Parts: sequence; structure tokens; C-alpha cells
Amino acid sequence: MSRVSLEGQVAVVTGAARGVGESLARKLSARGAKVALVGLEPDALKQVAGRLHGDNGHWYADVTDHEAMARVAQEVKERFGKVDIVVANAGVATGGPFVDSDPQAWRRVIEVNLIGSAVTARAFLPVLLESRGYLLQIASLAAIAPAPMMTAYCASKSGVEAYAHSLRAEVGYKGVRVGVGYLSWTDTDMVRGADQDDVLRELRRRLPWPADKTYPVGPAVDRLVAGIERRSSHVYGQWWLRGMQGVRGYLPGLVGTVGQREMRRFATRLEGMRAGLVGAGGAADEEARATQRS
Repeated sequence: MSRVSLEGQVAVVTGAARGVGESLARKLSARGAKVALVGLEPDALKQVAGRLHGDNGHWYADVTDHEAMARVAQEVKERFGKVDIVVANAGVATGGPFVDSDPQAWRRVIEVNLIGSAVTARAFLPVLLESRGYLLQIASLAAIAPAPMMTAYCASKSGVEAYAHSLRAEVGYKGVRVGVGYLSWTDTDMVRGADQDDVLRELRRRLPWPADKTYPVGPAVDRLVAGIERRSSHVYGQWWLRGMQGVRGYLPGLVGTVGQREMRRFATRLEGMRAGLVGAGGAADEEARATQRS
């Protein structure tokens, strides 16, 4: 599909305070888009907004809160007059054995990554229908090849992939295109936070090439931007992920076999692993929820 100019387009990016979301906001803005940043870190969002080109705005909201996201959608429409692009990027992660996992952290990963993505789409679909716009749902290699020690994250990303494919069929004939973006291990606070655990870091390094590498944010986001310009159904942040689609049917059996071997190798080191959300984004989510409870 030919590329659509982003000049004058209005793009909403959730999870925009850092990482992929922050980089995506900058690159969309550099191509002439007006960007609405959404996240849980008002100071960080303000700093990101200050580095963007042209007209932009930032909104504090929890993507799992339907009332808050509906308010954001209304305010973004009032501010810019329309919404052309929505990127459901907000996400958190936790790692470690399921049996020892923190139930609240495990549930929160599902809530933010899956429920929050659906809440985001529900809030913004009315304005996307008006503009015949584009929704990009950020998924992951974890949706294609679920792995041990990542049960919550893999479940959430498999869920958003399936949800986005279903939604594409529902709204496509109304002019709204839906895409799924896939990323492997990308150099973000989330991945660096997971790497602070010795076991998770070593397990990741034992993955087969090219899944054993950490990839820079910039080229991955460039691919996402190109996908947005094309209104693509599938966008791959790393070149080799497209090829994984052709063999994904074989991966659960392979992971089940090889994964057992790796779990046996690390069995004596699994006790006492950190059980909460990882990275600065996870810390921000936990802090926001603690503030709401107090």
C-alpha cells in the first residue's frame, strides 16, 4: 500500500513517557504529525512534549480506566479537531516462575497490556470512524513464540494480537484499518529492568539467534512509522520477525521441549526472584496505583 503523508495528521500514542512510545512520538512529530501523548508520568510526558515539533499535548491517564480514556479521547478531539492514528503501546511486564509469581503483578500485566488496549480502542474508535483512521496495536515476539518465565506477558500479547485481528474484520468495511506491530527484545527500560535479574538475563542470552539479541529502539520505531504511513495490517520492528509467522505453528512444541531443558538447568536458582513489575515503567505504574489507593 502506498504511504500516507503524516503532515497534519493527529496521532495518539499511549505509554508515551519513555521507550518505544517516546521514540515513536518524536518520529511522528518530525514527520509533521500532531501528537497526543498519554501515560502515567506527567512530568516525563511534559518533557517529551517539550522536545516535539509543532502542536502537541499530553494527558495523564491509566489506560485501564474507561472513564479516563473516554475523557482523553473527547479532549484530544476538542483540541485538534480529529484523530487519525492511535497507537496502543502502553505495556508492563513481570518475569519469573508462574507458581511463585505475585498475583497482583501478574493480573496487572493482563490489565494494562490487554484490557488497557481494548479500553484505548473503545474510547477512540468513534473518532477513528469519523476520520477513517488507523489503529496500531503493539504486540510482541511473545505473541508468536510464548516462552517460559513470561506467562503474563505472553498471555497478554497473544491476547492483543488475536483481539486486533478480530477488530480488523469488524471495522475494516467502515474505513478504519487495524494493524499489529511486533517487536523482539528492544533496548527499553522494560527490557533493561528484566535484565537486572541474573536468571532472566542468562535465559534470554541462551535463546537461539536472532532472538538472543537486544535491538536498538531507533530502527525498530522507524519500521513502525513506515507501517503507520502504509496503514499496514502487520508491522515488524525487526526484519526477521516476518519469517517467524511462517513457522509459528511449530514453535509451541519446540519451546515446550527446549524450555523444559532450560528450566531444569536453572531450577536451583529460581527461588527468590523479584516478583513485581519490571523497569521504570513498571515502577511508575505501581506508584500511580499506590497513589490512587491512598
